[in-house]
Amino acid sequence: MALMGVIRLQNMTFYAHHGVKAAERELGQVFQVDVEISLDLSRAVSSDDLSQTIDYGELYELVEEIVLEREFSLLETLAQAILTAIARRYRLEQGLVRVRKPHPPLPGKLDCVEVELSTD
Repeated sequence: MALMGVIRLQNMTFYAHHGVKAAERELGQVFQVDVEISLDLSRAVSSDDLSQTIDYGELYELVEEIVLEREFSLLETLAQAILTAIARRYRLEQGLVRVRKPHPPLPGKLDCVEVELSTD
């Protein structure tokens, strides 16, 4: 019997230099990332073996590397780069990435802007 599950890393927070405006790229700002990976956890549950699941630390480091070492104008492109890297590393079937920019440089008051991308 398959035991389907979801592994989530929520609200990973980084200070990085992404954005359309020059000031955003120069000064940097906070970005928050959520990752959700749906997978069969049967082997991990029965073996209690890390090699049969996704290592949370490795997943965090993969996201961190993309967010901190690359520059993107759009949240959409950043989210896509993260989702693509995760899919390649873990042969992902279903996954979701959310990227948030708290306090974006907009004239109104809002908590954040967020982009969500998912695989089918």
